[in-house]
This record gives sequence, C-alpha cells and structure tokens, in this order.
Amino acid sequence: MKSMHLHPLPLSLLVLAAGAAMVCAALTTTLHDFRGCAVREFTFVAQKPGCKGLRVTTEACWGRCHTWERPVPDPPYIQRHHRVCTYSRTRHVTVRLPGCQPHVSPLYHYPMALHCHCAVCSTQDTECETF
Repeated sequence: MKSMHLHPLPLSLLVLAAGAAMVCAALTTTLHDFRGCAVREFTFVAQKPGCKGLRVTTEACWGRCHTWERPVPDPPYIQRHHRVCTYSRTRHVTVRLPGCQPHVSPLYHYPMALHCHCAVCSTQDTECETF
C-alpha cells in the first residue's frame, strides 16, 4: 500500500481563508440585521436626453429607520412618525456623459453621500413616496 503524504497548507493561507469567511459572515449578518442609516457604495446609470448613459459608482445613503403609526380619536385620526435614511452631508460631483448631441451639455451632476441620518423625507434631495 502506497503511503500518501499530504502537504499542509501554510498557516498564513489558513488564517486568511478563515478571516475572509468571518468577514463574509459578518457582512451578511450586519446588512441583514442592520438598523439605522449609513453610507454605502451604490452604482447607477447616469443619463439624460441627448446623451448616452454612463455607469457611475458613488456613495449613497442606505438603511432602515424607526417608523410608526397609531390611530388617534381626533382628526386626522392617525399619528405618524416616518423617517427615511437620507443625506446629512454631501459632496456634489460632476461627470461627463459620452455621446452627447452638439446642443446638449455633457455634464451630469449628482450628490455623493459623505454622512447619512434618519430624518423626515425632503423632496429637495430625496425621492419621497407616499403609500
């Protein structure tokens, strides 16, 4: 019977693999169970009429904020406390869109999140939907 010699993995590789597994598990748990508001990487297609789109990666606000509603006996018969995760500090960024028609400015402006917080939705800088 032939003896098999297994070459052990270097300790640094094992630690790296174990560390990566813990980081992946921590990120999954953190994002799934996260309550609050934070800055997170976000990718979107910047586009406007007369230009081709441009894929942009930036920082945006992301999270879940405490919200509630309860009935009350007097009009409007409901008391609401709705907060959304929104910008508290931004930096304005400008990119140049490709393939714009001669009469169209190629400049596209958008806010990049520097800090986020839970607040009442403001249509000045956030798309607010009511249900």
